[in-house]
Amino acid sequence: MDIIQSNLGGFNFDNVKRNAMLDKTGLKLPKPMKTGTTICGAIFKDGVVFGADTRATSGPIVADKNCQKIHKITESIYCCGAGTAADCDNITSLIASQLKLHSMETLAKPRVATCITRLKQRLFRYQGYVSAALVVGGVDAMGSHLHTVFPHGSTDRLPFVTMGSGSLAAMSVFESQYKDGMDEKEAIQMVDNAIQAGIFNDLGSGSNVDICIITQNGTKMIRNYHAQRLNQRKYTRKKSVMFPRGTTEWLKETEVYLKSKVEIQDMTDE
Repeated sequence: MDIIQSNLGGFNFDNVKRNAMLDKTGLKLPKPMKTGTTICGAIFKDGVVFGADTRATSGPIVADKNCQKIHKITESIYCCGAGTAADCDNITSLIASQLKLHSMETLAKPRVATCITRLKQRLFRYQGYVSAALVVGGVDAMGSHLHTVFPHGSTDRLPFVTMGSGSLAAMSVFESQYKDGMDEKEAIQMVDNAIQAGIFNDLGSGSNVDICIITQNGTKMIRNYHAQRLNQRKYTRKKSVMFPRGTTEWLKETEVYLKSKVEIQDMTDE
């Protein structure tokens, strides 16, 4: 019997029954691991500022200390990615190529709304199985824009946003420091403080701070705006606590004697 292979796009779930059968036999399937990131963005009076940490994790392992999480889509539209690194890289590269073709066809610069529409339609198609949580924004003919795009395709438009495992710490900085009509210097400082908060309070975030500023005059990408000194904790114990001998009463004392390998081998031969 011939098996006709389908050429339809999307994920293939034919192995679900196989995995269920293997699980019943006692074989434990590998568990998915969460990644850690702190990404954010804020709108100021002249444009948009993005910020991201540079730590890439693989479970409990720091895979890359200085990876780049701010991706270029067009000259005036950038994106910060949280989630699986491969998914973030591929989805942003795909949309960037689509917008390049769109720009060549229309002879006009792509708008942020076009980028958001294509992103959420693509992610919604896979129902969240593409692990890419994005902060997207930029400047176009309609002004400054900032959006969040969740892996299942829903979007939000806000003046300041955070995503990733360190997003709560970063949002606390935004809620206390954000104000309308900030200048570029104030916005950069606020975004820097937000990423630092994520680095200090989230184990999945760390290393350096990357900053990207987008205005009508152009885009400026600053790698390692703050460098490795951020790994130094703000509080360190000045003097360790020393307890004198006898502070804790010994309840009992047991002497354990371990025979050498030679003696064990002799006993086995006998």
